[in-house]
Amino acid sequence: MLSASQQKFLTALQVKKYRQKYRKFTVEGSKLVAELLVQKRIAVVSVFGLERWASENAALLAPFYHLFNAVTENDLKKVSALQTPPPVLAVAEMPEQPQPTLETGVAFYLDGIRDPGNLGTIIRVADWFGMPAVYCSPDCVDAFSPKVVQASMGAVLRIPLPAVELTEMLRNNPDLPVAGAVLDGDNIFTCDMPKHGLLVIGNEGGGIRPNVEILLTRRLTIPRAPGSAAESLNASVAAGILAAFVAATRPPG
Repeated sequence: MLSASQQKFLTALQVKKYRQKYRKFTVEGSKLVAELLVQKRIAVVSVFGLERWASENAALLAPFYHLFNAVTENDLKKVSALQTPPPVLAVAEMPEQPQPTLETGVAFYLDGIRDPGNLGTIIRVADWFGMPAVYCSPDCVDAFSPKVVQASMGAVLRIPLPAVELTEMLRNNPDLPVAGAVLDGDNIFTCDMPKHGLLVIGNEGGGIRPNVEILLTRRLTIPRAPGSAAESLNASVAAGILAAFVAATRPPG
């Protein structure tokens, strides 16, 4: 049974300021909670689930049974951020976000991404292509919001997500290559793609902002087909195309 204080706390974690205050976030659903319980990077704080779920996942839950709280379906409805509450919800510590060196790899830098679905999908793309991190401008949507966690399909548990201004990164790494997706750059299908550094993806509505665009050392374009009336690509779609071409031109091994 969920106590009033537990319900209040879990509901509060749906709001960014409380996630930041408590440095905790929620993970919902059998698949994502299972990923959380087997990984070692992020600490598990508590698990709230149906007795049926606990019985079916006894081996997985065993090391965390002291953190398990048996609740009802009605309890989960009160605290779930999903339209259809899953049988389990976990609370995790927000991890430290190291900034890996980018001497040999390419990472995304996201400039003002506001849509949780886009951010989660881009993190998932980065995970798929083995990127060492996804850097976010401080005004991006919170990477640990419930919608981002769900859209990432667990990738937020695996990839560092530092929030940092690009100017700060370049102060510490003045020679870091910075490529960006713009409308008037080099055709990615015919140019040499970057082998290391940052790939900047701009805001869904306005693209890369002028104060970031002036920092680009390489301008890249995903060309439209002749006669296409499309104004732009979705940010996460553009990220996937760019990541695929970077991977395709990466030296073997």
